[in-house]
Amino acid sequence: MKIALLGYGKMGKTIEQIALKRGHDVVLTIDKDDHDYDITKADVAIDFSIPTVAFNNISNCLTNNVPVVSGTTGWLNKYDDAVALCKENKGAFIYASNYSLGVNIFFELNKTLAKMMSSLKQYNVSMEEIHHTQKLDAPSGTAISLANDIISNNENFNEWKLDQNGESAIPIVAKRIADVPGTHTVTYQSEVDTITIEHEAHNRQGFALGAVIAAEWIVGKTGVFSMKDVLNIG
Repeated sequence: MKIALLGYGKMGKTIEQIALKRGHDVVLTIDKDDHDYDITKADVAIDFSIPTVAFNNISNCLTNNVPVVSGTTGWLNKYDDAVALCKENKGAFIYASNYSLGVNIFFELNKTLAKMMSSLKQYNVSMEEIHHTQKLDAPSGTAISLANDIISNNENFNEWKLDQNGESAIPIVAKRIADVPGTHTVTYQSEVDTITIEHEAHNRQGFALGAVIAAEWIVGKTGVFSMKDVLNIG
């Protein structure tokens, strides 16, 4: 499989290492300032770029019939446009806020717990996410996904707020600490006890492996997908 890497920072380089080990060829490595390239050299593209160029990268792939897997966060105000473009061009597109296989299992645990806690109004929920100091957006896309899944499955909460409380709101604390790949904690607290679920990434390998697996899966398909489709969970 011929892979284009759109975004060649630490994550892009880790994805490259894993892709090569799995027998694939990396035919393009595109950084944020690279604009003149032929995406049609690739069978599939993996986008881990930056928010300001992610949509352009995805659009370029979809209009050139190249399946694209995107893990860039912070651009989702244009997600519906990407979906429409994918359908218009009969393309293939996956966006995930986190490609880690463990995190996607954590997403499902979070939804299940949110449903179980819905009738227990004495519990307040809060979240914390910790990432490396190079991460540009806050809260993380993974934290937003977790919060939105709680809102969809628990009638006691209808929004999330960064670093502040609010009635019927889920407060999210975002911390930036050097060399932390990513830790997400969901806490339900009442006067009598606390329930906590947490996912802690030890390195970038899990994110990168999941992205490569998604790229392998999407080739030859048409439509808009998620990691639930790739992993057949939920």
